[in-house]
Amino acid sequence: MYVIIDLCVVPLGVGVSVSPYVAACQRVIEDAGLEHRMHAYGTNIEGSWDEVLAVVKRCHEAVHAMGAPRITTTLKLGTRTDREQHMDDKLESVETLLRDSDAGKV
Repeated sequence: MYVIIDLCVVPLGVGVSVSPYVAACQRVIEDAGLEHRMHAYGTNIEGSWDEVLAVVKRCHEAVHAMGAPRITTTLKLGTRTDREQHMDDKLESVETLLRDSDAGKV
C-alpha cells in the first residue's frame, strides 16, 4: 500500500535546540531513497507503507543513538485505494484552484 505521511520527531531531554537530531533524521530519510520534503515543523514522506514506517523506526533509532532518552513523534498519514496520488498531485490540485480563482478577479 502506498502512503504519504507527515512526520515530526521531537527528542526530549536534549536541551532547547533539536536541529542536530532533525538533521540526523533527514539523513535517514535521504538514505532510504524515498520522496520527501522537509518543512518548518516536520517532513512529508511518500512511498510504500512498509518502507515509510521502517524509516520512522530508523529515525527513532538514530535519535536515540545520539543520546535522546525520550522521543515524541507526531505522525499523520493518508492512503488511497481509488487512485495513486503523490505529494505533488495534492499540492497541484490546490494551486490550480487558487490560480483559477485568481484569474477570475478583476
